[in-house]
Amino acid sequence: MKGSSREKALIALEDGTVWEGFSFGARGERYGEVVFNTSMMGYQEILTDPSYKGQIVTMTYPLIGNYGVNREDVESEKPFVEGFIVREVSRIRSNWRAQETIEEYFKRNNIVGIEGVDTRALTRHIRLEGSMRGVISTEDLSKPSLIRKAKSIPSLVGKDLVKEVTCQESYLWEEPLPSFSSLSKKKFKVVVIDCGVKYNILRSLVSSGCEVIVVPAFTKAKDILAMEINGVLLSNGPGDPAGVPYVIETAKELISYLKKNPRGLAIMGICLGHQLLSLALGGRTYKLKFGHHGGNHPVKDVRTGKVYITVQNHCFCVEVSRRKTDEENVEITHINLNDHTVEGMRHKRLSLFSVQFHPEASPGPHDAHYLFKEFVSLMEELK
Repeated sequence: MKGSSREKALIALEDGTVWEGFSFGARGERYGEVVFNTSMMGYQEILTDPSYKGQIVTMTYPLIGNYGVNREDVESEKPFVEGFIVREVSRIRSNWRAQETIEEYFKRNNIVGIEGVDTRALTRHIRLEGSMRGVISTEDLSKPSLIRKAKSIPSLVGKDLVKEVTCQESYLWEEPLPSFSSLSKKKFKVVVIDCGVKYNILRSLVSSGCEVIVVPAFTKAKDILAMEINGVLLSNGPGDPAGVPYVIETAKELISYLKKNPRGLAIMGICLGHQLLSLALGGRTYKLKFGHHGGNHPVKDVRTGKVYITVQNHCFCVEVSRRKTDEENVEITHINLNDHTVEGMRHKRLSLFSVQFHPEASPGPHDAHYLFKEFVSLMEELK
């Protein structure tokens, strides 16, 4: 947006680098880990993805906001990003579904945005140096002050962000995917442990013939099993999986139940849920240099040799190891072709599998949607 009315804004990183731009949306100061997302579209889904809690997102695509915002495409009850950095924001919305501009949406939801930043240079800096803590401000324009603030921000490592995004009470979800009709007869009863679940995961389960009950992340395993269910899904969510030991303990208890009752239920994990299941099985996780955030990550299914283009959003990853734990009964099913990190696993004896990427993602590639069918097929075999 050209003109002299634009207000200056700054983004400062903990390593002392400062990036200048102009404010759009709400005014104020926000803190978080600065990451970049390589998606060309889907900014509304990114803004409302609970997995971005604690993060300031840089969009690599240069123009954001041209198709506006609508009520149907949100992935949660509200936006969760700490801040948003773009090269250029569009003040014009041009789409028949649009209900407001992205700037109107930012102001209404108190999101601080900064535009006019050289996002290409910022992305390259993060790729070389790694994701780091940062502060975005329209108020304090002192570079030394902002750098000090950035250095004082707590690290994501070991921090429990799930408690800030999970629901507080259980609820029934009945809405299917827009392109699918809801099956009148629900074959399977599935509990989703809400670590920051995206709506499209719930919609995908409903469209696959599941009765879906969403429970808070702190729900005990005994309470879940008391619901007489066919399956459990551990959802996506923000931050370090090691920071939520209560969900890991729940996963351990569910796995113990499965060992005693092999035909009792099926378990699936997505993203953070994949990491939590890995920890429950005795594995380890570690923080990636700059994470995986985008809609174009190639993943190979090592069982079939097929390559899928996937949507991803995570800063932590499962470590490949073979220690004397239950992990030795686990086989890797998917790998990332960019950096060869673990993207999926399954238990050799139990009805349990998980993936690091997002099979439900929309907008984005639908290559991996077959995994919901695998989950349903697993429950059919047990039934």
